[in-house]
Amino acid sequence: MDTPMSAVDRLLIDPTGRQPRADARRNVERLVTAARMAIAETGVDASAHEIAARAGVGVGTFYRRIPSRETLLLSVLDEVLGEIIQAADRALAHPDPWQGLSEFAAAYVGLRSESCGIGEALGGACGEGLDATLAALRERFRLLVERTQEAGVMRSDVAWQDVPFLLASIATGRNTLGLRATEDQWRRTLGVLLDGLRTPAPTTTLPGQAPC
Repeated sequence: MDTPMSAVDRLLIDPTGRQPRADARRNVERLVTAARMAIAETGVDASAHEIAARAGVGVGTFYRRIPSRETLLLSVLDEVLGEIIQAADRALAHPDPWQGLSEFAAAYVGLRSESCGIGEALGGACGEGLDATLAALRERFRLLVERTQEAGVMRSDVAWQDVPFLLASIATGRNTLGLRATEDQWRRTLGVLLDGLRTPAPTTTLPGQAPC
């Protein structure tokens, strides 16, 4: 996969071909960084005022540099999902199909667990704005699963479409039945899940500590 255009570069495209001033680029970089943080912490409903405040700029500056809140959020989400696709491409290039899939699964679940907005975007909260990127990610899932099955290291009765749902089920909340998850809980759960997919099934040493 070619290196995708960054959110900053996408937002600074000028139809006339003019290059942005240095101060304009700095402000957009700050807004993109702030938007990534806001999306991770509060989700895709982060407001322009919140993002501008995080970036240390006024709302007027926000709208001088960014066409709309939705444009900024979609650009940032597309950038982050593009990073996931790059991780999938690295997994597909790994000489060991199972190790490649395992590393991709950890990157994917880790991002879903740490970013509220990415989970929402992957669940379809952004409408049609990310259709092409989500389609590209689905294709990577298909290729990764088929590759491991052809190598004889994944259960043949699992459809590739099952795997995104299985991985999404790991990133569900940090509390249940009065128990609080540790930072490593998603890694522990992922280890169990991957063992269930693998054939022949070895036992993975679970990282971290059990929830308390």
